[in-house]
Amino acid sequence: MARPLSPMPHHVAIIMDGNGRWANARFLPRAMGHRQGAQSLKTAIQACREWGIPYLSVYVFSTENWTRPNEEVSFLMSFLGEMLASQTPELIKNDVRIRVCGNLEPLSPHLKTQIQESEGASAHCNSLQLNLLINYGGRDDIIQAVKRHVTSHGIDSLTPATISQSLYTAGIPDPDMVIRTGGDIRISNFLLWQSAYSELFFLDTLWPDFNKEVFHSVVEAYRSRERRFGGVHA
Repeated sequence: MARPLSPMPHHVAIIMDGNGRWANARFLPRAMGHRQGAQSLKTAIQACREWGIPYLSVYVFSTENWTRPNEEVSFLMSFLGEMLASQTPELIKNDVRIRVCGNLEPLSPHLKTQIQESEGASAHCNSLQLNLLINYGGRDDIIQAVKRHVTSHGIDSLTPATISQSLYTAGIPDPDMVIRTGGDIRISNFLLWQSAYSELFFLDTLWPDFNKEVFHSVVEAYRSRERRFGGVHA
């Protein structure tokens, strides 16, 4: 007898990889890959709302992405501000709350202001929480969480729960599934603490080619798995 499908995921996290390769394969500037990738994100947001998935986290810019060519980094920072300014009204209309997670200190004053405005304007929305991980690294997240807790409460009260409460993602449930597009099979410093028991899916699909059908197939694959969290088969 076939095992019943698991419930829909509560929290989906995505490493959106392959924008540059998508553009290079078409002899286009890498910026065009990032712009097309933004359309794939809109598709993922719409699908999560339709399927009743309340949390979506996406890896927008990692702590390691600063090593990319200056021209690309400048474009990405500008593009982030542009997309937040232009898309926030539509996200609010669709009852999507925006939350940005990461070390925002190195960002430009203009981008930090835009982030604050988008988060504040969408704070009342509750159909979907879109977590944008900007200047985020899993190792940095853990280090700053430990420092924050120890500074405030001392080391003796340090536990897995207190670390979770001090992470950039405090208050957000751990992801049920992590999807990486682009063909690489690695986590790349993404939600290292939070994804301890996440189901992992690595796709050859480049992020700009990610569509609702691909997303649905991965969600169905997730639902066919048995999650044991270190336990035994049911």
